[in-house]
Amino acid sequence: MSTKCVEMKPKPFSLKMRILSALRRILDALTCVLFKLYYGTRGRKLPRINDDILKQPAIEVARKIRTREVSSLEVLNTCIRRIKETNPVTNYFIDNRFELALKEAKEADDLIRSGNLTEEYLEREKPFLGVPFTTKDSIGVEGLHFTAGITLRKHLRADKDADVIKLLKNSGAIIIGVTNIPEMCMWYETYNCIHGRTLNPYNTTRIVGGSSGGEGVMQAVGGSIFGIGSDIGGSIRMPAYFNGIFGHKPTRRAVSNEGQYPQLKNDDVNLYLCIGPMTRFAVDLKHIQKVISGDYAKKLDLDKPVDIGKLKVFYQFSNGAPLVSEVDPEIKQAMEKVVEHFQQKHNVVAEEKKIEWLKRSQAIWFTTMKNEVPFAAYIMENPSLLSNVIEIFKNILGLSGNTLIGLFVALTDHEKFDPESKKYRYFMEARDYLEEVFKNMLGDNGVFLFPTHPVPAPYHNQPMIRPMNFMYTAIINSLGFPATAVPLGLNSEGLPIGIQVVANFNNDRLCFAVAEELEKAFGGWVEPQSSEQRT
Repeated sequence: MSTKCVEMKPKPFSLKMRILSALRRILDALTCVLFKLYYGTRGRKLPRINDDILKQPAIEVARKIRTREVSSLEVLNTCIRRIKETNPVTNYFIDNRFELALKEAKEADDLIRSGNLTEEYLEREKPFLGVPFTTKDSIGVEGLHFTAGITLRKHLRADKDADVIKLLKNSGAIIIGVTNIPEMCMWYETYNCIHGRTLNPYNTTRIVGGSSGGEGVMQAVGGSIFGIGSDIGGSIRMPAYFNGIFGHKPTRRAVSNEGQYPQLKNDDVNLYLCIGPMTRFAVDLKHIQKVISGDYAKKLDLDKPVDIGKLKVFYQFSNGAPLVSEVDPEIKQAMEKVVEHFQQKHNVVAEEKKIEWLKRSQAIWFTTMKNEVPFAAYIMENPSLLSNVIEIFKNILGLSGNTLIGLFVALTDHEKFDPESKKYRYFMEARDYLEEVFKNMLGDNGVFLFPTHPVPAPYHNQPMIRPMNFMYTAIINSLGFPATAVPLGLNSEGLPIGIQVVANFNNDRLCFAVAEELEKAFGGWVEPQSSEQRT
């Protein structure tokens, strides 16, 4: 039930901030031309998907395995072949457990052939029996790389499975490997000094997002049947957006974070960090979420029917933040088409909003992310300010084991955490106020449509010029609401575009229902064009 909250207005931006914003926009416009000249337009091409099983939802693959229309071994070998033919082009997959997975697939097939368990029992107790999946290199998978993209951890392997991996294994799913991420998951381009850079399958001159960037590519190219990512500032939704797939950030605390790296010292961060599904098909989101939420799934009531015609729909074209790029016209047009679809098909008139506090997304998110352990302590042996500066110069000379953006993030995070400071308390109060604004707006049957990102996938390294563009997703982490990235086709350059759908706490099912509705209306995932398709 909604409650009233005392209105709290954001302070106006300073002259300095407005000047910085103007300079950033000028720099962005000028460098766009240079990036295009440097990278060209097309990049390398991928082979087409030839196996139909990779073009089917995970729940359909699971059904076919249960009913012996296809074997788990056949599906797994298809995934392995697809990974081997696409990974050399885009560099998204970093470590595998193929031998163990093949053994587990055979065991799944043997169990089904034995007839000891009915199809109904398997569907209820082992809904993903024999289905191959993957996850990112910051979620522990026993025996596999567990580096989090940090050079200091390059030889580390997980000694046990994360909670989410255990739950999926219990459902019968088979983990086959881990995918590439940025250094310590803290940037929206996937690149680190251990495994290198991951390339966008729709145009390899473009980024894949982060931090679940490798997993976004894995799903886009059909390398596994579904994936698992994590999200603290958009790390599921941005890769989903840039790679044209579906990705869901669940309600806060709806999935255990146990077994991720970095291990959280401050439990408050659990309010903002989430693990969630990444898929080619919207219908899979609900079924995967039901498994990975464990006991919490009862609170989500995911099987409760959703009447699209009774939803309240709100939308906003831009957050209006001064250091963020203008929303691309094609993204605005796509959102307008979604609004029109709701009105024409369901007689739902969407309401446009202009939520002022979204302009302060940057300050709110950075405030909520502050904790006692500085970023530098995770990526450097000596996290002092002097060592940080020296390491930046070493990076410029090609002698550092850290990424330049990682070192810059560390440099800006040397300020001592003070939860009693006036600034910290002000923006935490703003966060709480904004949460109430959203709760009152959304109620029990409302969804909020918002850009996932203001522009299509940038060129490699271009995020350095647009460092705050991830605020469209980050602010939703600060508030803790569930949000699903929904693809809405390709733009005029052949790059994926889409929006995110936000709902109130524990109303993840509304996000899923809208995702399925928009998939039917706009086509959902589109296979990256191969050389055969382009000629």
